[in-house]
Amino acid sequence: MTSSCLFSLNFSPIFCATKNSPFSFQSYFPSVSLQYYNKKRELKLPSVAQIPYQPINVDYLEEEFSGDGVSFEDIGASCLAKIGLENGSTATLMLPSGLITSYKAHMWHGGTVELLQTSVSEGEDGSPVIQGGVSLAFNFGSDNETSWSPSSWALHSVRGTPQDSFQVELINTDAEDMIDLRYIMSLTEDTLSSQLVVSNRKSSSIQFMGSLISNLTVSTPEATYAYGLEASNFFNRPILLSNFSIVPPELSKERQYGFGRPRDNAGLKDFFSGWGTKNKKSGEGKDGQIIENEEEMEGEETDNYKNLTEKMSRIYTSAPRDFTIIDRGRRNSVVIGRNGFDELYMFSPGSNNDSYGMYSYICVGSSAMLKPIILSPGEVWTGGQHLHNPNL
Repeated sequence: MTSSCLFSLNFSPIFCATKNSPFSFQSYFPSVSLQYYNKKRELKLPSVAQIPYQPINVDYLEEEFSGDGVSFEDIGASCLAKIGLENGSTATLMLPSGLITSYKAHMWHGGTVELLQTSVSEGEDGSPVIQGGVSLAFNFGSDNETSWSPSSWALHSVRGTPQDSFQVELINTDAEDMIDLRYIMSLTEDTLSSQLVVSNRKSSSIQFMGSLISNLTVSTPEATYAYGLEASNFFNRPILLSNFSIVPPELSKERQYGFGRPRDNAGLKDFFSGWGTKNKKSGEGKDGQIIENEEEMEGEETDNYKNLTEKMSRIYTSAPRDFTIIDRGRRNSVVIGRNGFDELYMFSPGSNNDSYGMYSYICVGSSAMLKPIILSPGEVWTGGQHLHNPNL
């Protein structure tokens, strides 16, 4: 099936072309969640941190895009775009937030296994809050300008076939003038890829910081290992908090850094000041300054088969482009690859939570959090993260 569609900024279709044939499969969200949505059909917004999305014309998407391997499901003012391949691998993308809520990978035993952790809860205003999965958490800006974060995406094109692969391209609808943002999700028989393409059409330089975050579901930290990070330099940093973060209750009051959240009166430089400091321990520094963090701030990974039982939040600055998360409890592994980004963010909530529960996950991100990415006028940058399934 090959299909493409252009949308204006108010989500009105401009042009579409497609070949239709029926296809459907069950939503990733458990039945209790779908029942919750059905009860809340009158709501204007399934929200994440109260982002004011515009409604999507789901009927039009179903008419023009649904076909062999592609279907859409209405959940209030948002919708789920569900992509499936003949080998059984599937992915679910939420519009207009751009959150990838599900990646079910085909396994050696013939079935599929969900690799992403996603939670659905009720917000303060009664609307559902969806967190986890694969998401973007970036702040853009330039000198003496207010930083801003992309939050709303429109479907631009869907290309591919269920026999081979699919590529879904989104365009950002709340970008600052003269900045072109595109987000591309690709599903093949053994890989889910997320790519961000940034084009600077301004006459001045722009910069951005943040992370492309994946929440990988695991059985329990005691059975989960990171393989391949030995000799990688790292900085310990507070938890990365974004619009889609799943944060265990015992960590919710700890010091955190927020990405992907608009700031009214702060430039990008002020917002992220201090992330690149190299203070090592709490106490008094050489020049008399007081260092707040009590733990070792930087170090080198000494374990090539690292058990993720302890709570950790760190940024690796020299990690290999590919490493592996192994879950012995679920008998599967995921190879994490990145391109365009120099840094790797990793967070583990540790062993203080229930096995196979909401907080049993490992957060990994292709990141630019210690050093911003700077684009000159006319420059185009591409970076992404790849979840490869080696269990076929």
